[in-house]
Amino acid sequence: MSRARPINCIIPPYILDKLLDSEDSEVRQAALDTLLVTARLRGERSVRASFAGAAAPGDGRRTVFDCEQAEILANAVLARPEDGPESADPCVNQAFEALGLTRDFYKEVFQRNSIDGRGMRLDGYVHFGFQVNNAFWDGRQMLFGDGDGKEFSNLTGSLEVISHELAHGVTDNTAEFEYHNQSGALNESMSDVFGSLVKQWSKKQTAEEADWLIGGDVWTPGIGGDALRSMKDPGQAYNNPQFGKDPQPDRMSKFIHLPDTKRGDFGGVHYNSGIPNKAFYLTAVRIGGFAWEAAGSIWYESLKASSAEEGFQEFAGTTFQKAGELFGVGSPEQSAVLSAWQEVEVPLRGVPTGVARVRSFAANGNGGAGRENGLEALAGQIAALNDKVAGLAKDVAALKGTG
Repeated sequence: MSRARPINCIIPPYILDKLLDSEDSEVRQAALDTLLVTARLRGERSVRASFAGAAAPGDGRRTVFDCEQAEILANAVLARPEDGPESADPCVNQAFEALGLTRDFYKEVFQRNSIDGRGMRLDGYVHFGFQVNNAFWDGRQMLFGDGDGKEFSNLTGSLEVISHELAHGVTDNTAEFEYHNQSGALNESMSDVFGSLVKQWSKKQTAEEADWLIGGDVWTPGIGGDALRSMKDPGQAYNNPQFGKDPQPDRMSKFIHLPDTKRGDFGGVHYNSGIPNKAFYLTAVRIGGFAWEAAGSIWYESLKASSAEEGFQEFAGTTFQKAGELFGVGSPEQSAVLSAWQEVEVPLRGVPTGVARVRSFAANGNGGAGRENGLEALAGQIAALNDKVAGLAKDVAALKGTG
């Protein structure tokens, strides 16, 4: 059954809940206002979703508007069109540049025409509301709060935050991962993956050089080195008296079970996204080089091939298949995918434990004189596994079709 999509926003509800407990009355008020704005936007998106029709195509043209701290988009002032001059407002220019970098990333790396693949216009609204601690994708455009200046700075200040939100639009127009439980965590993870890749691509950083942090430029401006999330080390992004310790798990044995409600973060989508995030990070660093070239292509093709209710194990199987299709069965890229998912304790259906042992030996590049034999054994076993996983995927698809 189709579910109404909630508004997508970068700040997890558990962070806003912590802000409501702040001893600073201004911080508490900003958090309350942010929650109220989020609830209103969620309702507006649900209403829009009941009407047919997509956003108007425009070859990915950017337009940035200034809400002047109001919340009515119709009253926003045009601040910078695609062909207009640079603004005196740095927030306008940051939003404009980030929209363009994200658009160009998808075009150059994946040959995708804007967010929807059909040239969707990219509209951004800066200074949305008064001290709103969030950035939103509402299904058609980006909205940027200014932050409260204490726990958050202006949300236009982080490229990966903007790219994260726009990636929700890509997911909406491909797999349409339902925003709850494991499919919702995959939805959030895909946005972190592509948000991080846009930043790495813009800086021409290798997987080893990247920091793999989400929101470090706008989160707790008075505390250095922390972030909202760490793809490299889920659960280690922050640890301070105000917010406690980052609660994200990095493997299935730490999976957080929450109710599928707004209060329960729709089954913990912002928590459990740490598991597939870590799988992507491990895949990227084990392949090496630029993460968007191999690992990014595998994840992007898997996103396009996935279904709305996909869970971690199904998506892992899809990435394994796509790695084989793109780079060859038994290739180092496919081996990296297999080892990454196994390390975060998401098994591929039909993969025996013996392959995991050979995999560790070969994929990590260790083992001395026996390494070549290990690689040959791994390639042969993966070839057989590839056929088995493909068959299982067909069986699952057939079962879904008759369910």
